[in-house]
Amino acid sequence: MTQKNVLCDVGFIGLGVMGKNLVLNLADNGYSIAAFDLDIEKINDVIKQDQLENQSDSPRVHGCFSYTELLSRLKTPHLIVLSVPAGSPVDQVCESLIGAGIQPDDIVIDTGNSLWADTVAREIKYKSNLILFSSAISGGEVGARFGPALMPSGSPYAWTRIKPIWEAIAAKVDAETGKPLERTKPGQIMAAGEPCTTYIGPAGAGHYVKMVHNGIEYADMQIICEAYHVLRTGLLLSPDEIADIFEQWNNGPLDSYLMEISVEVLRHKLSESLPESKDALVDLILDKAGQKGTGLWTAVSSLEVGCPAPTITQAVYARSISSLKNLRVKASSMLAGPEIQPMTRDEKSELIKQLHDAIYCAKICAYAQGFQLMKLAAKEHGWQLNFANIAKIWRAGCIIRAVFLQSITDAFQRDENLENLMLDEFFAKQLSEHQHNWRKAVAQTTLFGIPTGALSASLSYYDSMRAEVLPANLLQAQRDFFGAHTFERVDKTAGKKYHVEWSTKERNIIEINGGHK
Repeated sequence: MTQKNVLCDVGFIGLGVMGKNLVLNLADNGYSIAAFDLDIEKINDVIKQDQLENQSDSPRVHGCFSYTELLSRLKTPHLIVLSVPAGSPVDQVCESLIGAGIQPDDIVIDTGNSLWADTVAREIKYKSNLILFSSAISGGEVGARFGPALMPSGSPYAWTRIKPIWEAIAAKVDAETGKPLERTKPGQIMAAGEPCTTYIGPAGAGHYVKMVHNGIEYADMQIICEAYHVLRTGLLLSPDEIADIFEQWNNGPLDSYLMEISVEVLRHKLSESLPESKDALVDLILDKAGQKGTGLWTAVSSLEVGCPAPTITQAVYARSISSLKNLRVKASSMLAGPEIQPMTRDEKSELIKQLHDAIYCAKICAYAQGFQLMKLAAKEHGWQLNFANIAKIWRAGCIIRAVFLQSITDAFQRDENLENLMLDEFFAKQLSEHQHNWRKAVAQTTLFGIPTGALSASLSYYDSMRAEVLPANLLQAQRDFFGAHTFERVDKTAGKKYHVEWSTKERNIIEINGGHK
């Protein structure tokens, strides 16, 4: 059979960095792919890469140069994966496929970072033309190539067709230890293990879970960066010295992909690229952080759902304020701060221990916020989310993969109705045991004048959650004073509303019935 007559298992549209690596991952796992991109060079590039890596005599990736050709080269019913930017490009591809003759029982999988609400709307919009399925993906280009974490949602029927493919290409963890099983070479087949994918729920659920994943990712990164800032600016440690500390921390409960890559970044010298320089690369990178919107979406959703997520939200604000570089430079010469007093070796050692515990506790808070947000959103949208399984599929392949996630899995397996991760006995004990150092670290960074918004917001969140009484009683009285918003009383039946006639001399308290006095 000639190449032109080959009918492929999977169609693939979008051959950028992520798309190309997903195609090669599919090929390694025995699937033939019809690949298309508007950029012909990208089609030729993935075919060339497949030829270099292919261990068999038959091509695994077949280039297509139109939507019509793509459909003609696929087994029916068609299964097509999209790796295109979120937003209008997804709709443009769907419309092009409809024009090329796609059928109602054909499945199109959106793997981009689409806003979950857009996914819900698209499933309805295209239901008479095709089956739109979504599968959020995490792990970056390396994860896409050797095993990502996949968060699929949509038609249960579509999932029955997609499941064996997704379980094949997903990252794997050892079923007994929960540790990632590594696959780092092209053509290498992953050892048997638990795949880092599971059906999340109806349309939009997978993208919502991925959105929260990214919100937690923002928080986790910011927490690490704040510790780096304290060590670099407060203790005047070199990037290599900080890398040594992070590497040591990575051997304990802070073991994570983000901590691991932070070590690599801090150790990287510009001399590896330019022999004439021995500067640490991190010291030469402009301190302006970018963002693509998923952290912002998470923060906005937390406000809409009414779920406090201050660590995640503060991480978004930190990126925003970093972008105000010119303003910060101007303000640095006008706004006074404290002078950082030198520390003894023992004092430095103690602060390093305190920072370790502060990161650990703040990390617990960030995950607690993320999982509670998913729980409240699931209730609002009628999704049946399995939080133990969600924690499981994040143990490998994704950006927030960490040893820490096994403890979260265990917590939700102990109590699937757990309201907040901090109420699990294990995590409650961890927070209690490490809070003293956490408080000392935040206090010291305040005295240094070094911003640690995520660490501080996490501590405030913890203290708010453990407070039986908060000052919202005064706040509610203020609202009643200027806006007659009413209040409840602790000495009266729950749900009863009261209002003080503040504008009168007597200021009588009136019980409100059905919104009327």
